[in-house]
Parts: sequence; C-alpha cells; structure tokens
Amino acid sequence: MPVVSVINVNNEKVGEVSLSDTLFGGQVKPHLMHEMVVAQLAARRQGTHAVKNRSAVSGGGAKPWRQKGTGRARAGTSRSPLWRTGGVIFGPTPRSYAKKVNKKVRHLALVSALSEKAAQESVVVFDEFALEAPKTKLANAVFQNCSLDRKVLFVVEELDSPMALAMRNLPYVKLIKPEGLNVYDVVNARVLAFEKATAERLNGEVQ
Repeated sequence: MPVVSVINVNNEKVGEVSLSDTLFGGQVKPHLMHEMVVAQLAARRQGTHAVKNRSAVSGGGAKPWRQKGTGRARAGTSRSPLWRTGGVIFGPTPRSYAKKVNKKVRHLALVSALSEKAAQESVVVFDEFALEAPKTKLANAVFQNCSLDRKVLFVVEELDSPMALAMRNLPYVKLIKPEGLNVYDVVNARVLAFEKATAERLNGEVQ
C-alpha cells in the first residue's frame, strides 16, 4: 500500500496517508495506457471535415458540348472531378474517430496511470489547501513554495469551491473532479495533487 507524506500550504510535513492499493498499487501496463490515450485523443477530433463531390457542386446540369463531332473528349457535365470547377474524388467526409475500449481495459489503464504516478513519487497530498482568500496570487505562492509550477493535475471535490476558484486561472494547473479522472490527464501531468479528504474518499469508494 503506497504511503505518501501529507504537507500543508507551507510545504511542511504534517503526517502521512495510505493510498488505496486498488488504485495506486496496481501493475503498470504501458500498452493499456497507450491504447486509452489514443482512444481519448481520437474521440476529441471533431470529424467535421468535408468536401463536395460531383453531385454536391452546383451547376453542371447541361452537357458542355455535343457527344460527337467536336474533336474533343466526350463530356457529360462541367462538374466532373476531371474539370477544374468539378467535384473532388474520394475527399474527406464527416465521420467519427471514436474508438471502442472495453470497460475493464479503461479501468486497468487508469489504475496503471495512477500507480505509475505513485511509483514515481509524483503524488502530492495537502492536509488542507486553505487560503486567506480565493485569490490566484495566493494559490500561485503556495505552488511556488512547494516547487509545483509545471503541469499539476489537482483533484478537487467541487469546481466552484474557493480553492478551485483560486487555482483555475493558473496556466500550469488543471482542475478535475474525482469522477473525471482519466488516463490522458494523469499521464500528461507531472504531478497529481489533492487534499487528504479526497484521498480518503477515493480509498473508501474502491473498498
């Protein structure tokens, strides 16, 4: 069972907390994390690209010239893909890039990502992220004091709490709720941070 030090906003150790073996003590499986990251990034693609084929280009209803006798190649429409003003052959059409990933694979991939962060000692637990006021300047001072100034994924209970309001404008901090934890955000972050109460909640939910 991974044990992580608990610090306060002054970067002082005030205790320890045991993380769930089910979430943070599993086997790291890179191939599952890769599969899940690819699926997440693919699902973000809009897939709205489109071009007009010969039937979608306006005009071209009349035959440009008669079939025989002109010495030119026969042509039935001026909107043929062979013409400059014609349609596009085999162009992109709207589609979904989503990839199906089994529920068990999604779970194992997330466990792998969280376990990797714990193994790398990249999990930071605050006793309580309490500030005098919900101000970005104060939150930034805490992160700088704790040497957390690059790609921090902070797990918060509520996105509109005073703590979250103080952090949401920091460019290197991304806020996420516990139920929104996903492989891509965990892998992409350098540090995973949350309060002790959130850690205890995660431990309780997976038991």
